[in-house]
Amino acid sequence: MGHGSAGPGPAHLSVSPLPYFIGCPSWSEQGWRENLYPQSAKPAEFLELYAQVFNAVEGNTTFYAQPAPGTVERWAQSMPEHFRFTAKFPREISHGGDLREQLGAAEGFLNLLKPLGGRVAPLWLQLSTSFTPQRLAELVAFIDAIDRPLAIEVRHPAFFAKGDEERLLNRLLLERGVERICLDPRALFSCTSQAPAVLHAQSKKPRVPPRPTAFSQCPQVRFIGHPELLANDPFLLPWVDKVAGWIEEGRTPYIFLHTSDNQRAPLLARRFHDQLMARLPGLAALPELYREPVAEQLGLL
Repeated sequence: MGHGSAGPGPAHLSVSPLPYFIGCPSWSEQGWRENLYPQSAKPAEFLELYAQVFNAVEGNTTFYAQPAPGTVERWAQSMPEHFRFTAKFPREISHGGDLREQLGAAEGFLNLLKPLGGRVAPLWLQLSTSFTPQRLAELVAFIDAIDRPLAIEVRHPAFFAKGDEERLLNRLLLERGVERICLDPRALFSCTSQAPAVLHAQSKKPRVPPRPTAFSQCPQVRFIGHPELLANDPFLLPWVDKVAGWIEEGRTPYIFLHTSDNQRAPLLARRFHDQLMARLPGLAALPELYREPVAEQLGLL
């Protein structure tokens, strides 16, 4: 996958970089000023600032639009070598009909991302609800033709029914060392807020049960959180144990933390990492999130 796997034991965990990848759905949120970025930061500086705290980011941006070559060059200049960008295949590819007919477009997309080198790992293929078990032959042909580290997200209910269709999918992926992305939206759907951001997120995210898998060296988790940070703990703490276990097995898991409008995603990611530090003594802390300096108040003499 372009990076070494983590070994078990506190001695290894004290070594930088981290033995796993953690991040948010994007780096471009304007609402992260005074939380992750200085108020004065320009949007062009966000990626570099983000990469000073987190070592991975979801590639949602490429799902909605292919970046210009110059944009990819700028990303390459801003991303450290150890950073990971899980670039999603554009929806024109993943949602554009028979996957076998999209291989030319997929190759063009991979060429576009070449300046990023090994930082694009794994590539993500997010399939729509309309991608049924009857289309698995397309997926196998696509995986075999791409021949790159891949992770797949499925959304059709049959792939969550614990029946023959799900077992076949899992076997096909396991045989090829392709990860099944685990989406866990339970914390989001536990929220009863009528806030527009929450209702919008609940309308967009699939309500599927989590399927933690480790079909490769790098398990992939997307945690969609509750807007109130403390309300996530009942759902988050089992993932702390799961991710810690994977690290102790020598795997290098990826975990991405979302909130309904993602304004608090960096805070949720830090909360997860702090809890993981308690579970894995010796794990290095994340760099501090940005705080606006507070003017010193002089006491009266």
